[in-house]
Amino acid sequence: MKIHEYQAKELLAAEGAAVPPGKVVKSVEEALAAFDSFGGSAVVLKAQVHAGGRGKGTFIGSGADFGGVKYLTSREKVGSVAKTMLAFPLQTKQTGPEGQKVSTLLVQKAADIAKEYYLGMVLDRASGLPVMMASSEGGVDIEEVAAHSPEKILKEPVSPELGLAPFQARKLAFELGFKGDQVTQAEGIMRALSKVFLAKDCSIAEINPLVVTKEGCVEALDAKMVFDENALFRHPEIAELRDETEEDPAELRAARSGLSFVRMDGSIGCLVNGAGLAMSTMDIIKYHGGEPANFLDVGGGASKDQVTEAFRILLSDSRVKAVLVNIFGGIMKCDTIAQAILAAFKEVGFHVPLVVRLEGTNVEAGRNLLADSGLDIVTASGMADAAQKVVDAARKKN
Repeated sequence: MKIHEYQAKELLAAEGAAVPPGKVVKSVEEALAAFDSFGGSAVVLKAQVHAGGRGKGTFIGSGADFGGVKYLTSREKVGSVAKTMLAFPLQTKQTGPEGQKVSTLLVQKAADIAKEYYLGMVLDRASGLPVMMASSEGGVDIEEVAAHSPEKILKEPVSPELGLAPFQARKLAFELGFKGDQVTQAEGIMRALSKVFLAKDCSIAEINPLVVTKEGCVEALDAKMVFDENALFRHPEIAELRDETEEDPAELRAARSGLSFVRMDGSIGCLVNGAGLAMSTMDIIKYHGGEPANFLDVGGGASKDQVTEAFRILLSDSRVKAVLVNIFGGIMKCDTIAQAILAAFKEVGFHVPLVVRLEGTNVEAGRNLLADSGLDIVTASGMADAAQKVVDAARKKN
């Protein structure tokens, strides 16, 4: 689960990290009032969306020459820029071509930046430990630094039980080139980031940029956090930060029904039981020249209602030209899933070809149910056969 920048900085501030003053607004009038509250000094107006690359983004259809992060010095400019940000979708590398509607802005007092750094924490799956990463090359091009100059990324393993130790934070601070009081300030922010990451079950937590101002203060200027959804039951205070307007409606709908669903850009809908089989299904569809429209795992014990809702979600996507059901019957027997497919087929009403591949327990009984149904369902004897049939069917619908 993602949260907004301002929410991430609130979590950091609660652990003692220094963050610049800012006000969250949802209208042009509130943005102007926030500017006035800072005494008319320079501010940075920041669109709050769950996507990176905001500063280099564009507002679709606006004709504006600025992205989702804009430095402003006048009340007039704050009003006009806020109006554009709230009226047009912001497109970045992470939003897709349709962009993302902006409903919230952060008016942040501008910092006089002398130097930018990067801080981040992720789980290093090779070592099985969280890792604090840091670089003296922070800012909007940190991805380029990681890709082309990985030696500039410092790494420090972190104990899940003890967190980032003071000596580790000081070591990173010195290696980054902090001096004097800046070392203590940077250490405090690093430890705050570590505390939030571990205590709140983050999957990623970043401060980019971490800055030193010309007055010598170290501040977390921007922050990003993503949380493990499987751990949200432990953190109701984090679950309350969820902004459903930032999420795909189909993915939210699937989650409410206990389905694992991720929308993609292809034309072949996939309904599969098991994450590994779902990944393999998408791979073999691509191998045969098709493009999957989604990842959808109904799990090992899907009910008729879940299968029906899964079909509704798949068919609500106008890009879907054919659907592949790929089921391996283990805990759920193939005849049971066949009955659920038939019931869902009749209830939902298919307008695209449906290809079904069944294997596992009671597979013959399941196949016979489909064959005897009289419904327009194409059966397949293996994954390759199923993939080829659904790709061919999708092409004929185009």
